[in-house]
Amino acid sequence: MDYGSNLFYKHPTVEIKTENQMLFGSPGSVYAKRLKGIVAIYERLSNEVANTLKNKSFPIVLAGDHSTAGGTISGIRQAFPKQKLGVIWIDAHADIHSPYTTPTGNVHGMPIAAVLGEDNIHNKINKPDKETIELWNKLKKTGGMTPKITYKDLVYISLRDVEPEESFLLKKHKVKMFTTNEVKRNGVEKIARDALAHLSHCSLIYVSFDVDSMDSSISKGTGTPVRNGITEKEAGSLCVRLIQNEKVCCFEIAEVNPTLDKENLMAENTFEILQRVVSQLTT
Repeated sequence: MDYGSNLFYKHPTVEIKTENQMLFGSPGSVYAKRLKGIVAIYERLSNEVANTLKNKSFPIVLAGDHSTAGGTISGIRQAFPKQKLGVIWIDAHADIHSPYTTPTGNVHGMPIAAVLGEDNIHNKINKPDKETIELWNKLKKTGGMTPKITYKDLVYISLRDVEPEESFLLKKHKVKMFTTNEVKRNGVEKIARDALAHLSHCSLIYVSFDVDSMDSSISKGTGTPVRNGITEKEAGSLCVRLIQNEKVCCFEIAEVNPTLDKENLMAENTFEILQRVVSQLTT
């Protein structure tokens, strides 16, 4: 972190109450670890994002793992229930598993499925218990509606680490995707323009930036680094270019893990991107 910066003093901040005490207890269901706590976080975050938007402010969400993004999306839809929301997901992972398909039980692999209301029963490999199913259904209904988006409202950028169960859904629904190679070949400007054009039918757009979208040589301070990602400069330019669009109403950064960020490199690179985004929003 840049200790010389006054960024967090210049802008109002709200800290969402966590459920981090759950890290020291049983994870609960093996198919949706600590789901009860995540349901609570979704509700708190959804309400805070909704209130921020209703007050005509632009929420920037700084999150831990990417599971929170479902709560953010719920908050946008809670504030604007009649508007069509597009999602630009800058991430190495599709995050479209459910408790029925997850190979790990990590809910940070499920936020897109949650907002789509997607169980993917067709590719079911797990048999979650009744409590897990009830909590999963509650998660999907955060903000008072499900689904919150449709497949055509979704764009992935730099997606490259996908399980077969997720691939099935992406191909079936012809989800729009831009690979890392396309970003490098065509440039950030064209990718941003094409992503926004694909969501031209939406009246609002949310941009979610997972730091593991960046190459594993950069994103060492995150839980699931993946090779062949975008550079920190490409990531920053992409985020800044996207939020210039008047439809973009919310921006989120997720997955910086201080316990893995030995040289503080991940935090510093991500903070640079955050500063660029904030600067763009305030000019």
